[in-house]
Amino acid sequence: MQNYQHVVDGRTSDLPLGKVVCVGRNYAAHAKELNNPVPTEPVLFIKPNTSLVNLEEPLDIPSHLGECHFEAEMSILIGQTLSNCTQEQASDAIVGIGLALDLTLRELQQELKEKGLPWEKAKSFDGACPVSGFVPITQGTNLQDQQIILLQNQQLKQNGNTEDMITPVLALLSYISRFFTLLPGDIVLTGTPAGVGPLKPGDQLSLSLSDSIHCITEVGPSAG
Repeated sequence: MQNYQHVVDGRTSDLPLGKVVCVGRNYAAHAKELNNPVPTEPVLFIKPNTSLVNLEEPLDIPSHLGECHFEAEMSILIGQTLSNCTQEQASDAIVGIGLALDLTLRELQQELKEKGLPWEKAKSFDGACPVSGFVPITQGTNLQDQQIILLQNQQLKQNGNTEDMITPVLALLSYISRFFTLLPGDIVLTGTPAGVGPLKPGDQLSLSLSDSIHCITEVGPSAG
């Protein structure tokens, strides 16, 4: 069904396709824009590997299920097994960083939240996690100083820095590993800055992560 493969430093990786562990409300401004409380500990949910698609290919959104919103995030590709790990072990396990969209069926998510039900139908559908290639981190890479920018039809929508995360990356990986063992090939989405909004067919999105990654994609005809 999918032709997605992990790409690291411009080359296809032999890492398997694993799960995607996502972090909700890791930027206070984003939590507030959706009228959600700012959490006191990370909010975690999972997308299956069937949600993975290439960020630079046209996005097929299931518009027949309601508004689909973009949420740009820094992604982390895991290369070693992590379980109850320290932050140092987490750092050693990072293969690279990239960009991702946590596509969200916002109206459906709100309905599920109001009923006290899980979000998966709104967050984990096929194609719900477009991701870029990954760039290796170097000794000078500061995970907490990465600028995330998204333009929709040349209009700036999201412009945030990872320094504003409520829970920083390494602490986040350590926390996640207390509940879910992270395996080689898993991806972690670290949260989205404020400015999320709806997509419509024909939209063009331009995303960047500091000076490391630049992606352009467009929204194709509605799936469904």
